[in-house]
Amino acid sequence: MLINPASTHQDDLWLERHIVDPSQDNRQPIILETKQLHVYYGDNEAIYEGDLKFAEHQISALIGPSGSGKSTFLRSLNRMNDGVARVAGQILYRGVDINRPEIDVYEMRRRIGMVFQRPNPFSKSIYDNITFALKRRGVTDKKTLDEVVETSLKQAAIWDEVKDQLNKSALALSGGQQQRLCIARAIAVKPDILLLDEPASALDPVSTGKLEETLTALKSNYTIIIVTHNMQQAARISDYTAFFNMGRALEYDKTSQIFTSPKVQLTNNYVAGDFG
Repeated sequence: MLINPASTHQDDLWLERHIVDPSQDNRQPIILETKQLHVYYGDNEAIYEGDLKFAEHQISALIGPSGSGKSTFLRSLNRMNDGVARVAGQILYRGVDINRPEIDVYEMRRRIGMVFQRPNPFSKSIYDNITFALKRRGVTDKKTLDEVVETSLKQAAIWDEVKDQLNKSALALSGGQQQRLCIARAIAVKPDILLLDEPASALDPVSTGKLEETLTALKSNYTIIIVTHNMQQAARISDYTAFFNMGRALEYDKTSQIFTSPKVQLTNNYVAGDFG
């Protein structure tokens, strides 16, 4: 049955919430946690209940209808909302609150990298895309740069496709290749966490499949949090899934649980296709 958010007799459904602690399930330490997180665009409160914990070396998917707050939540995790929205509460990376004003945002983003919805390679060669941040940090040894380029491109599962054309413009690559290049660029600086905001939304099915294979392989080295509108994608690649609706994380559990036996009725309605 379609749930109408304005319907007062459904108020009890909107109060339901089920949030797990993934460290209790898989014994992996928590690498990132939000506490009392609130995000405001002017007077509009876009996130008002988003307390979640993310375990190391897991893929967590954030799902929900358009406008539910999932992308806003994701962008808060490495302060991409700075200057755009007001973010209150704690965002704890290895126990350090990165939302404090004295935090070095650039260093923090080195550790918590981000890949956006549409591929955004620099108008430079493939090689220079990967080495750009390293050179900015003063790394000039060519052997070191060469090794980082090869390692990053291999981890992003694109090395075999571009190894003989590293001096070619990144803009000449296909959309799927550009997105994997952007992942390689992000992991070149050795982050702990990768945030991805609907990275496959502009890709064809073949490119999407390659991207999903890449993310699954990367899990052994990185913690991945991905916003996706594609529930099948979430079911295929994620270990945990959070369902957002109207600025709240209503349910967060093992992906198998979310898609087979959700605890919250609104989650069930959403994954069944009854709204969104």
